[in-house]
Amino acid sequence: MSNHYPVMLNEVLHGLGPQDGEVYVDGTFGAGGYTRAFLNAADCTVIAIDRDPSALKIAEELAQEFGGRFVFVQGCFGDALELVNKAGFEKVDGFVLDVGVSSMQIDQAERGFSFRFDGSLDMRMGQDGVTAADIVNDTEEEDLANLIYRYGEERLSRRIAKNIVTVRRDKKFETTFELADAVRQVVPRGPKDKIDPATRTFQALRIAVNDELGELERGLIAAESLLKNGGRLAVVSFHSLEDGIVKAFMYERSGYHANVSRHMPQQIEREVTPTFSLKKRKAIEASDEEVSENVRSRSARLRVAVRNEGEISCV
Repeated sequence: MSNHYPVMLNEVLHGLGPQDGEVYVDGTFGAGGYTRAFLNAADCTVIAIDRDPSALKIAEELAQEFGGRFVFVQGCFGDALELVNKAGFEKVDGFVLDVGVSSMQIDQAERGFSFRFDGSLDMRMGQDGVTAADIVNDTEEEDLANLIYRYGEERLSRRIAKNIVTVRRDKKFETTFELADAVRQVVPRGPKDKIDPATRTFQALRIAVNDELGELERGLIAAESLLKNGGRLAVVSFHSLEDGIVKAFMYERSGYHANVSRHMPQQIEREVTPTFSLKKRKAIEASDEEVSENVRSRSARLRVAVRNEGEISCV
């Protein structure tokens, strides 16, 4: 297994600024990179959330090391409000999300997240519910094309869906290699292409299987409810769909919206005090040094907001 690198760790630590006695939520625990850094940085408490059962072993190790300062809750971060309250905490001082698939999950071939390995076409983070194979084998061609276009931003989605349907008539898809080959048959890689032709299709299926965009929206709303006045929210995302949701949420909740020009947000009148203020309007990107050490950070975008006294309006 490759080493796990918590993406933009220094920037996240700077944005949340762990302090003694404070409480933080790590909504995407994974291999525990952010959680460990928070616990080492201050005499604080971290409530870690992860839906993946494979995170339990790492959680047990941190519990032994940090005792009562570490609390692990298995579940989806979109349910963070209920999970954190059930764990005995009403409000927290910080909330971090590193959305998308983790390098730990990618490295497990049997999970089917990557076509780097030939594994079962699964992609379930929580290891329950429908699999990517279910979607690929059972979805109507038009619906499959729309899914690949929407979640993968794949302009050749109809061509891909048509070939998938053609191939599955003879044999149902079972493995990652089978699906990747079907995509490559109709989307050849050009000399200037930086990514494999199957990348966007795999992204689309993973997002659909795990309802990642809906989970992100629910997680942001949960953070808004949980954070104290002055609490910090940090979100690391890896593609435009995720970052677009985070940007829109933070802009709207801080009293801004994007005007006709996408380059300059415009302040708008609000009847209530904004629930957040932005530390920076522009997303923070990984340093060149980090990108050279961890290629996954190349597309990472970090946005940070601070909770205000404003009351939460209807969502």
